[in-house]
Amino acid sequence: MELDGEPMTAQPPPDPAMRDGADAIADDRTPASGPGPIVRAALEASGDLAYVWDLQDDRIDWAGDVAGIFGRAAPPSVADGEAFNERINAEDLARRLKVLNEHLSTGSPYDCEYRIRREDGSFVWVHDRGGMSVGGDGEPQSLAGTLRVITRRKQAESLLEHRANFDELTGHLNKARLREALQSALAYNQRYKVSGGYLAVGLDKLSMINDGYGHETADAVIIAAGQRIERCLRITDVIGRIGGDRFGIVLAQCDEDGLARTAEKILEAFRAAPLETADGPMRLTVSIGGVSIPGFIRTAQDAMTGAESALQEAKAAGRNCFVRYEMSSEQRERQRRNIEVGEDVLRALDDDRIVLAYQPVVCARTRETRYFETLLRMYDEHGQLRSAGEFVPILEKLGLIRLLDLRALELAAQDLRRHPNVALAVNVSSMTVIDPSWMRTLVSLVTGSRSIAERLTIEITETAALEDFDVTARFISNVRDLGCKVALDDFGSGYTSFRHMKSLTVDVVKIDGAFVTDIANSPDNQLFVRTLLGLAEGFGLKTVAECIESEEDARILSREGADFLQGWHLGRPEVAPDWRKVDPDRDPA
Repeated sequence: MELDGEPMTAQPPPDPAMRDGADAIADDRTPASGPGPIVRAALEASGDLAYVWDLQDDRIDWAGDVAGIFGRAAPPSVADGEAFNERINAEDLARRLKVLNEHLSTGSPYDCEYRIRREDGSFVWVHDRGGMSVGGDGEPQSLAGTLRVITRRKQAESLLEHRANFDELTGHLNKARLREALQSALAYNQRYKVSGGYLAVGLDKLSMINDGYGHETADAVIIAAGQRIERCLRITDVIGRIGGDRFGIVLAQCDEDGLARTAEKILEAFRAAPLETADGPMRLTVSIGGVSIPGFIRTAQDAMTGAESALQEAKAAGRNCFVRYEMSSEQRERQRRNIEVGEDVLRALDDDRIVLAYQPVVCARTRETRYFETLLRMYDEHGQLRSAGEFVPILEKLGLIRLLDLRALELAAQDLRRHPNVALAVNVSSMTVIDPSWMRTLVSLVTGSRSIAERLTIEITETAALEDFDVTARFISNVRDLGCKVALDDFGSGYTSFRHMKSLTVDVVKIDGAFVTDIANSPDNQLFVRTLLGLAEGFGLKTVAECIESEEDARILSREGADFLQGWHLGRPEVAPDWRKVDPDRDPA
């Protein structure tokens, strides 16, 4: 048997129940009798459309809400496989055929989503789910399944995806996506030794329009301003909205003179003519700050910060002008030192001198170690151990932190594989949350090894989670789908709302150490921590109180209801804890 020309080898019937179910549907939909009362009632209640596709005669019989999907009372023109395939959106057809061919070769139930063209030419999204009926000779006889309309869900998903990437008012990229575009341009410029630039464009005195004419007119001005800016750009340039009255522009290949020319072109465009709105023409000027890349710029955040600083200088200089960002001599020297540290860390990665230190997290009640948080350490070229605080913040500024996060994950997975009784937590940065290579590595490390996934916790800080909430929520969901746990670190530092707590489906929250340190002498901290613990308990989350430095602190946090404790009082980070000194593969005899 084959679909779309691909030969299929018939398999033994996978499940008698599936075969019986298909036969029952087939019997119940015969033209002579029509659907039985139970099936008819179920189809009417659900709005589904059932079908049986006789593979021997290439005939499809339908029962249920035909008009809801095809747009007419009966589908005589959709009576065989070829006719039905012609109704499927061309972009979706290959995917559906692949699913059906895989089903025919394995016998497993099939499940896919695609678009069907209705009689009026419009398309409706359907969810197609079914199974195969096999004859006595083992050959496929028919496919029986149901189609359910899911257009509204698909529209909602599309809207959510659009909102995650684009500004809802102007349709331009949002700040998070523009930052990604800027980081990609920066990497390209660094690799190929070409110049580029970034502009921050601020709309001057937009608040006066908002106060005088209302927010609808102000919104119209923002939309018109974005369109005017876009008309001043090349097709390769990228524009996004980075704030209420600010736009950002990525100029991938542009020297310093080109940066200034683009800024002047935008300034002149606003000076030359007013913006048209429903309340009449509105005069508006803009101020622009710009930065050349790469130069001493190593990350998109650095470029955005520099351009924003220059934009504020332009506003201070009287607005309606362009200012280029220039580093001071002190800033240049600090950046040189940072680059040197970055190069040291890259060499350490190549030489396997990046290691983990392990700090125990203990049960608040029994003080037994439940798992270890892994912390990055580096041996320098002289063999001295360097703490994470000496190089991690610099790597974050240089945009290299993802390399360290990836190495930490790989080292932790090695430990989990060699020590089956140990559980570990690994920290990730906000940049790693959007890094597909890190997620692919995690998938490869835990796939087929449920034990590793169950003993691995991924920690992300609360402030990083709130930086791009939708992206973080998807990241957390993907990690938990793999069987790992997720912990929200520094809980209390980012003012997570109840809505955020409900949407971020984490397993553990770690109380920010700033509220735990010396808690015995701070009634305010005691009250705040009590509130945080109550909030976490209300959402059914386990809690860790970190930075425990005394027995009194430990007793207070235990009394207030913390589930786990962590801090130097309970165990300092060690590169070689006792459990790592034991070779699990060695025969004790």
